[in-house]
Amino acid sequence: MTLDNSTVVGVVGAGAMGTGIAQVAAAAGHRVVLADARQGATAKAQAAIAKAMDREVEKARMSRNAADEVVSRIDFQWNAIGDDYSAFSKCGLVIEAIVEDLDVKRSLFRQLESVVASDCVLATNTSSLSVAAIASACEVSGRVVGIHFFNPAPVMPLVEVVPWLGGDAAVGTSAYELMRRWNKMPVLASDTPGFIVNRVARPFYGEALRIHDEGVADVATIDWAMKELGGFRMGPFELMDFIGNDVNYAVTRSVFEAMFFDPRYKPSLTQKRLVESNFLGRKSGRGYYDYRPGADAPQPNKDPVTGVLVFERILAMLINEAADAVFLRVASAEDIDLAMTKGVNYPKGLLAWANELGVSRVHGWLEGLQDEYGEDRYRPSPLLKRMARDERRFFE
Repeated sequence: MTLDNSTVVGVVGAGAMGTGIAQVAAAAGHRVVLADARQGATAKAQAAIAKAMDREVEKARMSRNAADEVVSRIDFQWNAIGDDYSAFSKCGLVIEAIVEDLDVKRSLFRQLESVVASDCVLATNTSSLSVAAIASACEVSGRVVGIHFFNPAPVMPLVEVVPWLGGDAAVGTSAYELMRRWNKMPVLASDTPGFIVNRVARPFYGEALRIHDEGVADVATIDWAMKELGGFRMGPFELMDFIGNDVNYAVTRSVFEAMFFDPRYKPSLTQKRLVESNFLGRKSGRGYYDYRPGADAPQPNKDPVTGVLVFERILAMLINEAADAVFLRVASAEDIDLAMTKGVNYPKGLLAWANELGVSRVHGWLEGLQDEYGEDRYRPSPLLKRMARDERRFFE
């Protein structure tokens, strides 16, 4: 199951993510087969990739010939694939980038297995579903691995490589090395809910919603605090509106349920009501902000005391989540910080941030929250507690 430059790469799903993955693979020199269940999807994908290559030429990052070669390496399957997956029969790697539905993914992998060679690697781009649950649909399940890209795939450097309990170790290693050859920054994550990024990032949204629900600060003020005091490119509510509240809420629910309803990941009723009202964010015209023509933008309350309270509370929860991910061996401390800076553009690695502030100081913030609320939601990670007690730092 060696993956090299001669490997033909299949991509199932020609939406934004699948299109981006196909472009990345073709730019790395692979022949690519791109197909979708929706008629016309691959035609849109071809147009999108051609437009992206035109931009590369305009910015002098690529010659016209090289750009045309990238597009020519992709075999766009013009007809909707239906139940016929024979186009992938010569592939050595097939990456699925379809709907986040476990039953649909399992069905797809069973169908793919019937047409590809026994040593073809089957990869899922799932962001939060169990790789083990997907792999178990296959007879040769050891060849399945998680390869989770971030959107837009051609731009975002991070890729989470997720081996699973019954996976062939060589497959995970080959996938990791292949991503390096594709000029990506791969990190190894264990097959746990949300992997690294979607797990560690949950408090950025969840604690912001909790602060809002309590009336401590409004949406604009919370966003201002995280950008002005924290250095984040977007505030949590701006980012949820950008992602789509339906998508963000679905991931939150998925992680909450998969983590056996741990209160640390509990979704917000506020977000649920927005989704039920079809206030999905930018794509629907309304979300936490109103994007309709003529709508007034709310102004933040730039009170420094409120701003510091908001920033410290959200950051403490983020650092605690990162520390717990190390404690529970989701990934290494180095990979967690790399994932959060390269996958979601955090201004600093969370564990490096804890070192800078002082681990005992962050632990004190969490103890104060737990004392005030009496909720398990605010329990400090055992690793953070030990490090604060022993006056240790991450990366020592």
